[in-house]
Amino acid sequence: YDASRDTEADWSNRRGPMRPEVLASARARVRGDALARLIQLTDVLLLGALFVLGRFRHLGVEALTLTAAGSFMAVIGLNLFECYMLSVRERGLRHVCRVISALGGSALIPLLYASFSAPDSRADTMTVLVHWALAATALLVTSHLVWRAFIRHLRGKGLLTPNVFIVGATSAADRLVSAALASREVNILGVFDDRGDDRRPGHVFGVPVLGRTKDVKAHRLLPFVDRIVIAVPPGATTRIAQLIAELNTVPNAISLLIEGCDSASEAAARDRILDMPLAHLSGARQGPLQAILKRTIDVSFSALGIVVLAPALVAIAVAIRLDSPGPILFKQRRHGYLNEEVLVWKFRSMRIETTDHTAARQVTADDDRVTRVGRFIRRTSLDELPQLWNVIRGEMSLVGPRPHAIGMLAGGADASKLVETYAHRHRMKPGLTGWAAVNGSRGPADSAEAIRRRVALDLEYVERQSVWLDLAIIARTLPCVLGDSGTVR
Repeated sequence: YDASRDTEADWSNRRGPMRPEVLASARARVRGDALARLIQLTDVLLLGALFVLGRFRHLGVEALTLTAAGSFMAVIGLNLFECYMLSVRERGLRHVCRVISALGGSALIPLLYASFSAPDSRADTMTVLVHWALAATALLVTSHLVWRAFIRHLRGKGLLTPNVFIVGATSAADRLVSAALASREVNILGVFDDRGDDRRPGHVFGVPVLGRTKDVKAHRLLPFVDRIVIAVPPGATTRIAQLIAELNTVPNAISLLIEGCDSASEAAARDRILDMPLAHLSGARQGPLQAILKRTIDVSFSALGIVVLAPALVAIAVAIRLDSPGPILFKQRRHGYLNEEVLVWKFRSMRIETTDHTAARQVTADDDRVTRVGRFIRRTSLDELPQLWNVIRGEMSLVGPRPHAIGMLAGGADASKLVETYAHRHRMKPGLTGWAAVNGSRGPADSAEAIRRRVALDLEYVERQSVWLDLAIIARTLPCVLGDSGTVR
């Protein structure tokens, strides 16, 4: 069909050429850099295991040293041959050739060194090195093929390819969309442009123009978007400042496309998209290693907690059932990562006929809606324990800003409207505990002052987040809960 004949309304209602059939939330998506580091760690562990298993059988001191050197050089070679790029365009055979070349090159220098060894040990040493090189190649090629199959599965589910919004239907946006269509390494879901209706295009190479910049904040696709790219000339500083102010309330990462700048500006770019340099403007930044460690702590601690606390969980469930009629668990929709709506679980602590799913009325002292068992489990925060399952599912983290109910009121006003940067607390997954909780901001936030203090503490955590801070917060949580009898829960 002739796309040029379609009207703007046609394009705004169309999915666009890069919109996946099933959209996965940004929270559920796997970070490419974190996955690359995980594959690299797997290679290191496999090479280490091969070295350890081989040394106890027939390796002499010289062969042992050269094999260790070969293993070390293999790690460097795999990086030099770009074996962790995860490019969707790279064919399997070419990737296998990269791995073989990296391992062959890493074995070459030890073999050359061994060729000048003493005649009585030369043959044995070279034989050991050849066997090591063949075994390492077979092992790592197999590992990389398995990883590639897993990566294809993730891409097919939309769990690896990042989703992007573009602000500015400019020539730079044209180049970015064209590169994305050619590579399929990024899904551009829509473009936003502030020009008048008579000047604003209906689409950019089929990607629909979804509205003006102000429409980004309330767009239903926003929780599925990993990054918002501003594609205006970097020299237009006034316009960039206006766009940043317009997008200030969104939790998503925002970057400026700096294509066309001088080499010094491109070298200073912290990120890249389809080989085009980006300047990071706002949004939480978390390194791949930090993301892997945080997720590892979340899953391991939560699984261990469920096992250890299983008798207590059963006892609480029985007590709730005996105390009042109704379900044992209470579920409520709350804001998650990047404003995603997630279903958060708790032990039911109120009478079923007075349950408040929207937090229109927050709990007060001696609240007549709370059951006898509910008073105890709320005071000790035991009602939150079912959220360990939310953590395992990846909807929450052990540590992060506490999830607030959607539409929660504070002093009669919508809590999300009381602080302009309220949504910035959603730049990280919500937590079972958090920096605000261990610094006195627990329980209901039923006033504008309480909301502002909690948001300030949450944003402080978002800026400072680290594995060590998370562990410190976890260590402080239990003493804080047990020693905080005055907070209304």
